[in-house]
Amino acid sequence: MTDREIIEKVQAFFKHVSDLYQPFPKGLFKQYGVKRGLRNEDETGVMVGLTSVGQVIGYRFEDGNKIPIEGHLEYRGYDINDIVKSCERDGRFGFEEVVFLLLCGKLPSEVMLDRFNKLMGECRPLPEGFTEDMILKAPSSNIMNKLGRSVLTLYSYDDNPDEISVANIMRQSIRLISSLSVIAAYGYQAKRHYYDGESLHLHHPQPELSTAENLLFMLRPDNQFTRDEAETLDVLMMVQAEHGGGNNSAFTTRVVSSSGTDTYSAIAAAIGSLKGPKHGGANAKVMGMMEDIKSHVKDWADEDEVKAYIEKILKKDAYDRTGLVYGMGHAIYTLSDPRCVLLKERAARLAAKNPEWDKEFKLYNTVEKLTPECFYRIKNSKKYMCANVDMYSGFVYKMLDIAPEMYTPIFAISRIPGWCAHRLEETIGCSRIIRPAYKSIVDSKEYIPLQER
Repeated sequence: MTDREIIEKVQAFFKHVSDLYQPFPKGLFKQYGVKRGLRNEDETGVMVGLTSVGQVIGYRFEDGNKIPIEGHLEYRGYDINDIVKSCERDGRFGFEEVVFLLLCGKLPSEVMLDRFNKLMGECRPLPEGFTEDMILKAPSSNIMNKLGRSVLTLYSYDDNPDEISVANIMRQSIRLISSLSVIAAYGYQAKRHYYDGESLHLHHPQPELSTAENLLFMLRPDNQFTRDEAETLDVLMMVQAEHGGGNNSAFTTRVVSSSGTDTYSAIAAAIGSLKGPKHGGANAKVMGMMEDIKSHVKDWADEDEVKAYIEKILKKDAYDRTGLVYGMGHAIYTLSDPRCVLLKERAARLAAKNPEWDKEFKLYNTVEKLTPECFYRIKNSKKYMCANVDMYSGFVYKMLDIAPEMYTPIFAISRIPGWCAHRLEETIGCSRIIRPAYKSIVDSKEYIPLQER
């Protein structure tokens, strides 16, 4: 039976189905005191747990008033800005250090880090037969779905998949963190070959290379990349490795983990969450919006022309007519998103090497600069609005010649250390299943026997 035939039969059975599934009136949420999206009326998140993994700071309270401040992101208490800047000064890759910090709760010594890097290199290769059986024989047009399916399948290759001791979850976490980049790269190459008709390039990961270097090595047919390109990707991965327990995918990890299930199920659920365009897929929305702006604004350097088009977007007269300027605004950050600040610096360095990139980078900068005042005027809102990490991440991927279908998978590769740390914390430190409440808004009904309907 075809998909269309199934839809027609469903519609014949349930002609009222479109009326049944409609948005709830917003007034009902307030009437019953429901925290829609687990957010308070002042848009702060509802407090549902404790964590020592990461902290997102975007405002402070003074005499009950929410005061905007420059954003800070901390991993285990350490500021991400300090971590990134230290790695840049030393001329070394930092993602592996971030992985160690998130999983182990402390900064590694030079000897520890060297041993950990070697361990990750040893854990990177996939199990024997996995590439042929799980990736090449069942390619997917969407790499995120391939990641989720592959992670679930790795359960079958684990001799001790269900034990939830610290040591066993740590073992599984390191293997998953190390190998996810290989799964993504091979999934992408299979997609290019079987769906796009391109040549198939499968490169073995190199144990001496960092995660960022290996990704570029495996994605490019000729294996070639520059040090600057790899360092830029490394910074992007560092700033996306963790973002507190309240973001959708980390919370998903904790909710699923709280049931006592296995690591593979929890991480696959997080991947499913990140795939959504409101979460990990947001950078693709930014890229689409910027392409739309580029095609409709004749002079990218003319701020008045750019401003006029931003206002059309906000009025729902342009792009996807949602009224959203993607890449602008954040649930927590007010004056700045530290991830965006760090990534923007790297984007500027890369863009300066190519006149066309530099011209486009300046357009991004103009959109970032003009959107807050346009938002205030069109929406009549005093909400603080800064650029978030998605504003520049897609542009960085583009300059690194990384295909759009790999944007969100690389986000997943970056974020899995945070997910694993939250899984460990939730499983060991909380040990109570997460079970919130929902208010039913349907009246009780008397059951009608089949013959009387």
